[in-house]
Amino acid sequence: MRDILTNPSVRDFLKSLVDGDLNIVTGLVWIIIATALSMIGGAIGGMLLAGKDIGYHFSGMLGALFAPAGVIPAILLGFIILNLLTRY
Repeated sequence: MRDILTNPSVRDFLKSLVDGDLNIVTGLVWIIIATALSMIGGAIGGMLLAGKDIGYHFSGMLGALFAPAGVIPAILLGFIILNLLTRY
């Protein structure tokens, strides 16, 4: 584990991720993180809304599948706006 964290390329990547430097790799990492968090939130919301009606497992699965449908376009739009703001 120490070898991974002391690798210069991994250090530069983590530094650019924390500093807010927006490039292709950090953008993809942020999309993956946001998708995972939206799936968790969608599953919880689905279980709260329709858990008693259609079952907790099924409603959690549907919530986890439909939540990224609204989050991913919003993230991409936010990246485009951030890219435009940093250029001008």
